[in-house]
Amino acid sequence: MHFALPPRKTSHPPPYVPRSTRLPGLRKTRLKLIALAGLAFLALVYLITRPSSGGHAARAQRAPRGNPPVVLVTVLDHSKYTKAYLDAVKENRRQYAEKHGYQTLIAQVGDYDLKGAPFSWTAVPAVRHALSKYPDCHYVWYLDANSFIMNPKLKVEEHIMQSSRLDELMKKDFPVVPPDSIIKTFSHLKGQDVDFVVTQDKEGLSPGSLIVRNGDWAKFFLETWFDPLYRSYNFQKAEKHALEHIVQWHPTILARMAIVDQRLMNAYNKGAKEALYQNGDLAVRFPDCETSGGKACETETESFVQAWRRLFEIS
Repeated sequence: MHFALPPRKTSHPPPYVPRSTRLPGLRKTRLKLIALAGLAFLALVYLITRPSSGGHAARAQRAPRGNPPVVLVTVLDHSKYTKAYLDAVKENRRQYAEKHGYQTLIAQVGDYDLKGAPFSWTAVPAVRHALSKYPDCHYVWYLDANSFIMNPKLKVEEHIMQSSRLDELMKKDFPVVPPDSIIKTFSHLKGQDVDFVVTQDKEGLSPGSLIVRNGDWAKFFLETWFDPLYRSYNFQKAEKHALEHIVQWHPTILARMAIVDQRLMNAYNKGAKEALYQNGDLAVRFPDCETSGGKACETETESFVQAWRRLFEIS
């Protein structure tokens, strides 16, 4: 059997020629072009993502025209309320919207595929639907069905969302979840940079009344909130606890959120004195009526329904 032998080394190797350390001119030119392109890309990313006071100006250039200024969104559940009550809710929203040139979007439980999540999640895709249907609106105000608008003279864009007004209203360096959450609202946030306004009650954030400013951030926020992962978490209070979770764990959301006093847009008909509805407040909510049966809301809200109808007639 024969085995291949390794080649023999020659006794006369070729002379050693040192490798040139100089790159060909063409290759050096290409590297320069790649480097310049990389620097340009990084500069572009920096200009887009850097936080600055110019963010408001950039947003204003691509801002919707404000037609309509506000879309008022409410979700109805016919299994929980009487027809008389639901008719009163729809009439309340319609009259208020017509007075100020707003639009309404009245959604029904079951309008959106929640993939098995509780029906209360319907609020999130309903707001997203409003932004899609009215792409030129400035704001979307979600107000749940346990509520009535009581002051027809107050406009959302002036009463709450005007930048100078928000500077005065929003609570800074304030616990997101009471009473002593370590996550607090930003102390340096300016009204012009707020894209999401919500109130808080003694238990936490109260998203039964909330406002979002139309724009790319709003779409990101709603997609994040409605993420299938959060819907599958089985939070005790569904979308409410999911909201508290993302606000505390996502600085990009906290950095655009303002918490304001309840009575500005979410007064309750009973409970803590500082949150209790008073004449002249924008809206009143009845957070517990739906849990008492279909007729309970109609009975509990009867005097308020009569009051808002009188106020709307004389305004």
